[in-house]
Amino acid sequence: MKHHPGPIVTTAQGAVRGLRRGDITVFMNIPYAAPPRGAGRFAPPKPHDPWDGVRDATVPGPNAPQSERKLGRLDMSPYFGSGWSRGEDYLTVNVFTPDTAGTDLPVMVFVHGGGFVAGSTRSALYDGSSFARDGVVLVTLNYRLGIAGFLDVPGAPANRGMLDVVAALRWVRENVAAFGGDPHNVTLFGQSAGATVVGGVLAIPEAAGLFRRAIVQSGSGLGAFTTEQAARVTRAAGEALGIAPAIGTLAEISDERLVEAASGLAGIDLRTETRHDPLIGLSPFSLVLDTQPAESVAAGLGADVDLLIGTNTEEGNLYLVPVDGYATSTAADVDAAAARSHPDPEQLVATYRKTRPEASSGELRSAVMGDALFGAGSWALAGAHAARPRSATYAYEFAWRSRSLDGQLGATHAVELPFVFDLAHLPRLHGPAALLGPGIPPADTADRTHATWIRFARTGDPGWDPYDTRRRATMRIDAEWTQVDDPRSEERLAWS
Repeated sequence: MKHHPGPIVTTAQGAVRGLRRGDITVFMNIPYAAPPRGAGRFAPPKPHDPWDGVRDATVPGPNAPQSERKLGRLDMSPYFGSGWSRGEDYLTVNVFTPDTAGTDLPVMVFVHGGGFVAGSTRSALYDGSSFARDGVVLVTLNYRLGIAGFLDVPGAPANRGMLDVVAALRWVRENVAAFGGDPHNVTLFGQSAGATVVGGVLAIPEAAGLFRRAIVQSGSGLGAFTTEQAARVTRAAGEALGIAPAIGTLAEISDERLVEAASGLAGIDLRTETRHDPLIGLSPFSLVLDTQPAESVAAGLGADVDLLIGTNTEEGNLYLVPVDGYATSTAADVDAAAARSHPDPEQLVATYRKTRPEASSGELRSAVMGDALFGAGSWALAGAHAARPRSATYAYEFAWRSRSLDGQLGATHAVELPFVFDLAHLPRLHGPAALLGPGIPPADTADRTHATWIRFARTGDPGWDPYDTRRRATMRIDAEWTQVDDPRSEERLAWS
């Protein structure tokens, strides 16, 4: 496809020139907040200074400081990207639009995943061209990660990475009409850590009115650390850096050292007398909230926002299959996974053994891990939102199975993303160790999934029955789409 210099759009901070790609225009690396430098890395996001002339928005920009991520035998580079692209001015958005002269097009704003420590708008999976092709203004954003984004620092605001997302939403409200979008029809969506951030934004009053709909893909409304848990991570970070952690001491430390220190924090035991670790040791960073987002939504926050929420059938496989932990799992591993994530692990394991009598230890371990990370928190958030019926709640389960890694990867965490972005055809996603495995998935599954997300953003209705606290209607997405009522009810009740 030929690329040509695109139109110039004037934002509140200055003019930007995009890049024409066929029938759409892409703008990359547009700042929505000032560069986070020095002590500013631990401050709320601030407005970006205006610029003179026309800023070039035709090439990718820097991203948040991060280390390169590997995942055993599975090639996850399309998901994580190529690591850290250095540069301070990284609180930026990419905008994909069908028509800068358009009016009132639906707007979708995507928050990437990556365990609160990795990912960016540069990742191949977040090319929004297909959304623009189909009449949507798609915005992707970078936000602060790791220590700068989520370490709970005395004297600094918590959840700075989430505050970045709110700042990006304010930028969208102020500027997206210049790109053809309707600032009053914005859907905020995210996956994994990004979905947990979306749930957090749904549950804070500062974001009220900035978006009309939300999509939570494999996130958790119960995924936040308490301040007590976060303080353990802060102490460990201070020890790793050789400082007493505070804004002043952290301000003097380079991004490189912060990234290096963050990489060594995994595995801290965050269990307390009253709380388990919602990320079961997989990441030392999350939102920090003493009231979980699902609890805030149950109290009425986010009640005016339509919600589409779901998980994948075999979420936990991603954390076992690529590192050869699935086939080697034992009954003791199942018990250990339950003990790490549930107050009554024996009862939890008994429930899963009853509902899955033919399951291997690998399947049971994966199911417990997947529900600890995503299932329980998604059920809680869906139920809390549905109990406040001022807006609609819809649920899905993504069940298409990847045949990657000798056919074992299955309907794992992140496998829905190529379908949502209509990128399932990308060669990099195919092969024996790629996310979608050998062969090409059914094209109509990608077409329909992508169209469904757009339909929800445009109308608030994805095309099946709403989720309520009685039926819990859920669309199971595979080669065939099947609506089921209250799927996995026994396992859901075991977590409630």
